[in-house]
Amino acid sequence: MSDREIIVPDAMKFLSERAGYAPAVKVGKTLYCAGQVGRTPDLSVIEDPEQQFNAAWDNLRLVLEAGGCTFEDVVDMTTYHVDMHHHMPIFRRVKDAIFPRITCAWTCIGVAELARPGILVEIKCVAVQR
Repeated sequence: MSDREIIVPDAMKFLSERAGYAPAVKVGKTLYCAGQVGRTPDLSVIEDPEQQFNAAWDNLRLVLEAGGCTFEDVVDMTTYHVDMHHHMPIFRRVKDAIFPRITCAWTCIGVAELARPGILVEIKCVAVQR
């Protein structure tokens, strides 16, 4: 019997079915979260960078909670940024207001583009349930 569980928050069922992906996969106490972006429930990209970054964290929180975890359970995080140097001060301000500081390994990667035009950040992480 496998201890692998596909995690799809109710608010993401439409996205999961449309895109054909799992927002997270839980194996034992470890939750592997797919990258989350700043979009509305109807999949529209949020244009304002600060609001988009807040929505990305909100979407990640939904996935973590559906898998029985919180931000405090995150052990590894990778963020992918379009135009990283321009938006990083805003991203850090939003992150520091929402996500606990110095609690996980964090890698930032600058990229040319993400899945849809206008998406500025994607946040991917691994959490271990306590």
